[in-house]
Amino acid sequence: MDWFNYYGLAFMVIIMIPNIIYAIKNKTLVSDTYKNKALIISEQIGRYGCFVFMIFNIPYTWFGFYFSFAEFVYLIVNSILVLAYCLIWLILWKKAGIVKAVLLSVIPSVVFLFSGIMIASIPLTVFAIIFAVTHILISVKDATAQKI
Repeated sequence: MDWFNYYGLAFMVIIMIPNIIYAIKNKTLVSDTYKNKALIISEQIGRYGCFVFMIFNIPYTWFGFYFSFAEFVYLIVNSILVLAYCLIWLILWKKAGIVKAVLLSVIPSVVFLFSGIMIASIPLTVFAIIFAVTHILISVKDATAQKI
């Protein structure tokens, strides 16, 4: 893997598919009841930072896989996580609640954080931490505010 991470791009595309389909089918149902601007901005910074650094490896900010078979572990673990994410979307498609909110916010957070650690990417790891904390918090707050 060099400056462009094809695997990261593939994982990102797969994660985005159910989100795009959901947004198209439920334009009026998408709700953000939790209105903390600083937290929402931090989440978006973390999200887009993760998107960029999952795909692009900036020289001198990442060190690559640091043990033998690390690339294999990276591919297997991320594949399982992304598959679980898609299955949970399918299973909980018409349901709402705290379980759905937590699962669908924790899994991508783990994908980003695990990826950052496995490829030893400093910016991806930093953005993944920012994204994980804010995304999970906002998702839980939204789910509890809607009393689902």
